[in-house]
Amino acid sequence: MDVRSIYPHPELGFVEANDVRGAQRTVVCAGMVSIDPETLQPLHAGDMRAQLAKALDNLDRVLTAAGLTLAHVVRLNYYTTDVEGFLAALDVVVSRLTEADCHPASTLLGVNRLFLPELLVEIEATAMA
Repeated sequence: MDVRSIYPHPELGFVEANDVRGAQRTVVCAGMVSIDPETLQPLHAGDMRAQLAKALDNLDRVLTAAGLTLAHVVRLNYYTTDVEGFLAALDVVVSRLTEADCHPASTLLGVNRLFLPELLVEIEATAMA
């Protein structure tokens, strides 16, 4: 698979587009949030940094089960009830994506609420291999 990133913004953790060629497989992930995967209870109420880290952990867990890694992610959509809080914690995302050599095209959307009121952020991903 050949991925050509167009107009990268590494300091913000995204590229404006990914041109994917030769992919054999696409994995579309549901929104990942800060919940315990076994009890499905929300974690880290009111803590954007911890919720971002846990949502990324949960995304990594799902990708691993599919035989992929964060490096296979070509698209991330972020939904948050607190855009300013998300931007203040962006270093959590950037460092994790940089460490994984992940260069996703991304969108950040502010929303009124997520499916559980304790949640501040939800992350959707598309991975290709």
